[in-house]
Amino acid sequence: MTTSLEGNAQLAVLIDADNADSAIIEGLLAEVAKYGVASVKRIYGDWTSTRLGKWKETLLPHSIQPMQQFAYTSGKNATDSAMIIDAMDLLHTGTFDGFCLVSSDSDFTRLASRIRESGKRVIGFGERKTPEPFVKACDQFIYNDIFRTEPDSGGRTSTRMSAGELKQNTRLVNRIRAAIEAASGEDGVANLGAVGTIIVKQEPEFDPRNYGYARLSDLVDAIGLFTVDRKSGKNVLVSDGRPSAPVVEPAKKTVRKSTRTRKSAPKA
Repeated sequence: MTTSLEGNAQLAVLIDADNADSAIIEGLLAEVAKYGVASVKRIYGDWTSTRLGKWKETLLPHSIQPMQQFAYTSGKNATDSAMIIDAMDLLHTGTFDGFCLVSSDSDFTRLASRIRESGKRVIGFGERKTPEPFVKACDQFIYNDIFRTEPDSGGRTSTRMSAGELKQNTRLVNRIRAAIEAASGEDGVANLGAVGTIIVKQEPEFDPRNYGYARLSDLVDAIGLFTVDRKSGKNVLVSDGRPSAPVVEPAKKTVRKSTRTRKSAPKA
């Protein structure tokens, strides 16, 4: 069983410099901090190459350890092998609760699966072009382009989808609807956190930020087909369908009784 991560979880962050953009590093490390402590931060590449010049500028400010790997043969990526060997060495120390693999290369598919077989959590970071086998091999996969957009004051990013676009996304709607049904009780109400957990287990790449919303509650509410209750303290509740407007019955007319007393006829 894969362990869940908490704020003090020990994480190993391994970056494939050949398949990641240096512009994402601040957002990426901030994201990693949500899951635990990045005890190890290593980045792999041929540092004698001028291609990694921008990465070199980020290493010292973010305390990332560069791991030198020469390209022995033209056209072959020796970085992958070095990163995989290091990951297995770190795994066998038994020190780490999870691994963050930063790459868009499908060569790390088996590595992600092997780490999960050892009961450790794997969070992948990569571009949209990342092959599906690698994405599905991770417990969770986060697309790097979300680190290039800033959310506005309403919790939305500049690439947010409209309500109409969200409703037309039948896969998204059905995914949320099925998760609500699985997580809800007899009353049909579910904890939104549980709903999100179920979706990510089925679709590791699911993230509300992919649709332009910073929080799952904002995304579900924007779709307009579900009821989101934020009044239950820290636990946000959600149910399928919008509540119907209350039926207002017309006011009953009251018949006022006359208070006037009838005068009796005069006696003859």
